[in-house]
Amino acid sequence: MFQTLHLMFEGQYLELALAVDLIAERIRALGAPAPATYHEFATLSSIAEDNDRPDATEMIRRLVAGQEAAVRTAREVFAVADAAGDQPTADLLTQRMQVHEKAAWMLRSLLQ
Repeated sequence: MFQTLHLMFEGQYLELALAVDLIAERIRALGAPAPATYHEFATLSSIAEDNDRPDATEMIRRLVAGQEAAVRTAREVFAVADAAGDQPTADLLTQRMQVHEKAAWMLRSLLQ
């Protein structure tokens, strides 16, 4: 099971690393400074940082919750982008929701 989880977690990590860059580029295109430090990211995040070492099942549960939180945040921001007529941001948010919903679904399947 370790290898399966390791590969899945690595895939999600790499996807998120690329997403951070896309989101930062969109923020900059809108004329605002993008967050750049771990402190800034932590301050802006709705997902609390873990400070323990959970077992594999708990890791998966927490990742599901994190993916679902990302979808909720994207939906909230989508309403703002839509009201502002900001189609590029709305498109980016739609893509992010699809990625996070799929990741949550895949992780939930491991818990069944």
